[in-house]
Amino acid sequence: MPDAAAEPGTAAARNAAEEESAFSHPAVEPDSTAGYGDHPDQVVDFYAPHGGAGPGGAAPVVVVLHGGSWRAPYDRRHISPFAGFLARRGFAVASVEYRRGAEGTGVDGSGDPVAGRWPDTFDDVAAALDALPELVRRHLPQADVRRTVLTGHSAGGHLALWAAARHLLPADAPWRTDRPTPLRGVVALAPIADFEVADKLDVCGGAARQLLGEGELFAERRPYADPALLLPTGIATTLVQGRADVDVPQAVAEAYADAAAKAGEVVGVTLLEDVGHYPLIDPAADACAVVTEEIAQLAW
Repeated sequence: MPDAAAEPGTAAARNAAEEESAFSHPAVEPDSTAGYGDHPDQVVDFYAPHGGAGPGGAAPVVVVLHGGSWRAPYDRRHISPFAGFLARRGFAVASVEYRRGAEGTGVDGSGDPVAGRWPDTFDDVAAALDALPELVRRHLPQADVRRTVLTGHSAGGHLALWAAARHLLPADAPWRTDRPTPLRGVVALAPIADFEVADKLDVCGGAARQLLGEGELFAERRPYADPALLLPTGIATTLVQGRADVDVPQAVAEAYADAAAKAGEVVGVTLLEDVGHYPLIDPAADACAVVTEEIAQLAW
């Protein structure tokens, strides 16, 4: 007898179909790639704008941070169709790679990849964002770095929100900046945006707790890593969330938006009916067009 969770019409079955569609597209090769450090994962893929969307002039820059629970098997190639989709709509795109959890280091001894590396994952995202203005000028000369929008999916959505809040980090944080990152805005897609709620819901197999560490480390490191504790950013922010998302449930995005409201900041939340986790980055899905429009509203 088949597992009920896999039967047609269930949330699990729909999620599996959406994931299969999102991962079915061939990887889109970038126009160029550049390093921002010495490690093989410290690279950025650049996609030149190929479309004519927008009011004309220099193309806005969209910085893309991929998801995958901060785990090693998921790299930037899986989000390259989304990056190519944005480039075809007139955006200059920078897709950032970063160090993730090492293979075969599961915390339970199973050999499953652990989520993220502390502090390497954060070191890389901070270094990439700091290096990007010069890299963009070199590799995307047709782009306007003054109109940069940061986006990310799932764990990448967390990193996008975190990167926009570095000026709010504790004073002893190595990634802290003395002023906000110059961004037109952030569009976070199904982000792991509140670590307390994500931990309670065991989002992505406890990925947030793996990223920060077990026991006291989780509480000690949250002020340095949890976007819900780094508010208000003063940067225009929109969350795009599928109501049918079973990987990063709607409650996580709502918790972040509630925290922002308590901090005196309005964060936009676009909820999509009958949409799960993966259509947001699937060029074949209508939800991906909605994401593009949200980015355009901030970029242009």
